[in-house]
Amino acid sequence: MTEPARRVYANRTLNLRSVEAIGYDMDYTLLHYRTAEWEGAAFEHARRVLAKRGYPVQDLVFETDRYLQGLVLDLDLGNLVKATRFGYVIQAQHGTKKLNFNELRRTYNGVFIDLSEPRFRFLNTLFSISEAALYAQLVDLLDAGHIKGPVGYDELFKVVSSALDVSHTMGELKAEITADPDRFCDFDPAIAETLMDQRLAGKRLLLITNSEWTYTRAMMSYAFDRHVPSGNWRDLFDIVVVAAAKPRFFSESPPVFRVVDPERNLLEPHQGLMEPGGVYYGGCARLVEQSLELDGAQILYVGDHLFGDVHVSKSVLRWRTALIMSELEAEIADAARFADDEMQLRKLMVIKESLEDELSHARLARSRAAASAEPAREADATMSSLYDAIRELDQQIAPLAQAAGALGNPTWGPLMRAGNDKSLFARQVEKFADVYTSRVSNFGQHTPYAFLRATRTSLPHDVTAVGFTEHGEE
Repeated sequence: MTEPARRVYANRTLNLRSVEAIGYDMDYTLLHYRTAEWEGAAFEHARRVLAKRGYPVQDLVFETDRYLQGLVLDLDLGNLVKATRFGYVIQAQHGTKKLNFNELRRTYNGVFIDLSEPRFRFLNTLFSISEAALYAQLVDLLDAGHIKGPVGYDELFKVVSSALDVSHTMGELKAEITADPDRFCDFDPAIAETLMDQRLAGKRLLLITNSEWTYTRAMMSYAFDRHVPSGNWRDLFDIVVVAAAKPRFFSESPPVFRVVDPERNLLEPHQGLMEPGGVYYGGCARLVEQSLELDGAQILYVGDHLFGDVHVSKSVLRWRTALIMSELEAEIADAARFADDEMQLRKLMVIKESLEDELSHARLARSRAAASAEPAREADATMSSLYDAIRELDQQIAPLAQAAGALGNPTWGPLMRAGNDKSLFARQVEKFADVYTSRVSNFGQHTPYAFLRATRTSLPHDVTAVGFTEHGEE
């Protein structure tokens, strides 16, 4: 049986036999990057851009573990926040300073994170890690008066985004990566085998990436040429689209060009359908559908960007969708190590709920006795005993609860959880990703003929602690 970290998890049942074509993103999907290296390099390149523009950023540092995709930037207040699936903020920091409980309550009392509001920016992908790190530290500089104003927190975000855009488009960052791909890539040779198996099963494969042709060719050649029988990665794909400009690729119809000289990156305008084996610059998803004579549920798109890859392709085109989340492997490993303590914590919480219920009844009994001018000694004694029992129980629960909260990212906790609830990120995954997994090669664990079934979900009134008595004992 496939180990949990390598499974494909279904929000909606997906029959891979009915999928005729599979499209792939490249960065953080077919290519797994070492986040600390890639985002650290992006951070450094953007920092240099900001320095040239006169910002006092010489002392800024990149710390991977202080940030997490799935967070939200509050551009009104200069905060990073983590929210539950219902938009309740459970954790926040202003700049790099964590808000304590009272500050959090005052700041976000009655405020719900609505991603449709321009005030909030959702960190959809691992590429957002460097963005969050820069933004948080620039907020500190702005608050300290080191950035000349008037500049608001929302304008500061535009400054950061502009610097990162320049670092990505000027070519220096990509040149650094292609010069030393072993430093930046966490190579998975099983991905090539997975793609070849899908082709053997009759699937038509597509590469649809926002990266430009020069970078795409270099990185795909590095990752796949050695594993493809012909020695050429392009033989894996029926159609290659670069500079796709997702999410616009899925919702609009911009011009398309064909790469007619791959060595010199020469383009010419293209009319008509996309041809098998072609490399195209730009274009749109509707043209891909027409070229393949497929649409909707016949196409599965696999990517790492929750909005640009999964949300738009699902909501606009009704393609089937798969989200790649490399962090999932670490989260599952953490949960496995904590499994025994998790079971003990659940048992103790069942006991606590029962004691708190008894306490509430004892309080009501005392109130009734007081209202009728009767002695309440028995109720008082019961309440005192229950308070003692709850305090003793809390001493057992506290270290387990603290350990549970320390799982996942050391600053923000698990990606998919927010306290006892699902995170806002998890809710978006549920809504737009038919399936999710940690890496593309996990599809190879299930084969191209698999029927990926969604599990029966639980409801609050379902029995979640099967075999427990009211005191948590089996």
